[in-house]
Amino acid sequence: MNWLDELATLLRPAGGGIHTVSTGRAAQERLQLGLYRATDMAEVRARFRDQLARIPDARGVVLGVPSDVGAGFVRGANFAPQVIRSVLLETVPDWPGRCDAAGVVDVGDVFVVPQLLHDDMLSATQIEASRLALYPDVDPSERARLPVSPLSIAERVMDLVLAQNPRVAPFVIGGDHSTAWPVVAALHRARTDRWAILQPDAHTDLLETRLGVTYCFATWSFHANELLGRDGRMVQVGTRASGRDRAHWESTLGVRQFWAQECRDHPARSLDAIIDHLKSVRAESVYLSNDIDGTDEVFADATGTPEPLGLDPEWLVTLIRRVGDEIGMLGGDIMEVAPPLRPTTHTVHLAARYLRETMTAALGTAL
Repeated sequence: MNWLDELATLLRPAGGGIHTVSTGRAAQERLQLGLYRATDMAEVRARFRDQLARIPDARGVVLGVPSDVGAGFVRGANFAPQVIRSVLLETVPDWPGRCDAAGVVDVGDVFVVPQLLHDDMLSATQIEASRLALYPDVDPSERARLPVSPLSIAERVMDLVLAQNPRVAPFVIGGDHSTAWPVVAALHRARTDRWAILQPDAHTDLLETRLGVTYCFATWSFHANELLGRDGRMVQVGTRASGRDRAHWESTLGVRQFWAQECRDHPARSLDAIIDHLKSVRAESVYLSNDIDGTDEVFADATGTPEPLGLDPEWLVTLIRRVGDEIGMLGGDIMEVAPPLRPTTHTVHLAARYLRETMTAALGTAL
């Protein structure tokens, strides 16, 4: 199986990562017909594969990871990749054309079995059963090496994409924040420049494990920081919901935090301080991992853990633009958007705006 065949096996057309039999199928297919500018589902599948074949020459790739298995108390972020793409089509009717012109390929969705998280947590029996369910038509010798859990599939997908195009900019739509882990893990293997992570988030996500689980929404930053070497290149912005103060995290783990109150009280000064810090740690580029709950709950309430007294959207957009202009953005994500939790749509529209701003900052082309 070559790289293209493997990606086509692991992924589904954009918006198709949630398994539907009847409920929700029509909405999923409407989105896919619009995204692929197709007249029927056979054409969707053909154009999906055509998109994958463009990866070696792409400037950016969009990947949906509709998994909230690694979330906490309240879930619903599995719907974000489908709904955010729908909003993009609604607000920018020629969204597929804009992506084509900018060299951006939507590689589709990780197909999620909603009871699974990471292959390391599964028995051999469960892995084999899931492989048979996910890949029934794949030769057994090939099937035996394919991942089955959303985080494991996403990591393999990103490895394959970056092997074909190491400098491509990844733009990921989660999912809960655990879905950032496979992206940064793959980037760590593929990139040779000195890059940093900028994480707008109400929470630190810096637990080594949570209830015995290594990779989840509360632990991904710890493991990402370990990859970076605890050298200040994990930069967290908007922190305010933490059982420990900033001094604890910075002194024990070598992260750099800009708490929300500081950003609210001194917006211009804090923007300068973040840029100055990224330069001081010699960051050549930045991956933005944007948890929507870093933004104040007045603007972003459709999330599992909305928090008051957070970041202002205009301030965060300014930060994204400055990072792109003054440091360089290598890619980014939008995480923890949970559309079913609120009847209003302002959170999803804001998430779509953040994604577009991140893509523009990384590519230098307005989207």
